[in-house]
Amino acid sequence: MMPFVGRHRTARTAYGFDDIALAPGTSTVDPEDVDLAWRVGDLTFPLPFLGAAMDSVVDVRTAVLLGELGAAGVLNLEGLQTRYPDPETALEAIASAPPEEAVTRLQEVYRPPVREELVAERVAAIKAAGVPCLVSVTPAQAERLARPAVEAGADAVLVQSTVVTERHRSRRGASLSLRDLTRRLEVPVLVGNCVTYDAALQLLEAGAAAVFVGVGPGAACTSRRVLGVGVPQATAIADVAAARDEYRRRTGVYVPVVADGGIAVGGEVAKAIACGADAVMLGSALARAEEAPGRGFHWGMATPHAALPRGTRIRVGTSGTLRQILLGPAVVDDGSQNLAGALRTALGMCGATTLAEMHEVEIVLAPALATEGKGLQFAQRVGQGR
Repeated sequence: MMPFVGRHRTARTAYGFDDIALAPGTSTVDPEDVDLAWRVGDLTFPLPFLGAAMDSVVDVRTAVLLGELGAAGVLNLEGLQTRYPDPETALEAIASAPPEEAVTRLQEVYRPPVREELVAERVAAIKAAGVPCLVSVTPAQAERLARPAVEAGADAVLVQSTVVTERHRSRRGASLSLRDLTRRLEVPVLVGNCVTYDAALQLLEAGAAAVFVGVGPGAACTSRRVLGVGVPQATAIADVAAARDEYRRRTGVYVPVVADGGIAVGGEVAKAIACGADAVMLGSALARAEEAPGRGFHWGMATPHAALPRGTRIRVGTSGTLRQILLGPAVVDDGSQNLAGALRTALGMCGATTLAEMHEVEIVLAPALATEGKGLQFAQRVGQGR
């Protein structure tokens, strides 16, 4: 029986990454023998990492660098890169704002309109480097911006907002049918975000080439406080993965699931994959890179909303290069560097050689995982005690 919130109102329990742990397998695998590759449409990536479509994480330069490392960066077509021919002044204005003025400064900086000629220019610059180009648009702007991006060479389009459903209706502009959009565009249409089985199944049936999971878990997101909406990420991923598996049973088509938000260290990457994700989208984890455009800061893309900001600007600092963060070698002990190495090691300990095999490992509820036996680390504020 589900627990009662009150008379006639029930609720189910949901879990975040901090609530679970992965049980080691009955056999182990050499991490060097682990395959981390994943596929979406006709695109194959050696590493299951996507740079988030956020202005503090991905610009043309970082999209290219991520592609060269075997990952990918998703360029936000409604961000600073397509509002300013040279966004450096805008980025500096955001970074230099005192905390109490950060939201107001963001609202001011994001006021200029998106320019379609800059959409094509940014996509062409990424393609010229010889790496896959992934771009994101909101449902309200998908019809206007997706086409020029695809014509300029974009390899995939992510239709993304806090919550996306199969059909978006708006009196302020043309309604969007994802089913129609996926049929019209010549490239894979990735869709997010969602957190429930039913919503994910509808997106899959509408032709989504990948489904993104996560409402509110991001480090710079405040949607859960402002709106009260969200599902803890471990449960959300597992539910969406169940929809993915049901869709595969019905159609024979496997569609990847991407965990987006709440993932900053290697253990969280491994748990996301074990819950059913095929890849993870990284925001704050990559905003710490020396090459990141945010200058040591990170902000949610709903933060500049003119009427209801649902994010904040946070200081993440700078910890290393993109290569260090993804591939190592790590020089810190908090799990924020060498994410690929951590994931390989976790798969090896669980006896998995592929990401698909990792979906089958045992998950246990472990509320004491982060603190058990770590008293001295907490007392000395080192390791897991920071």
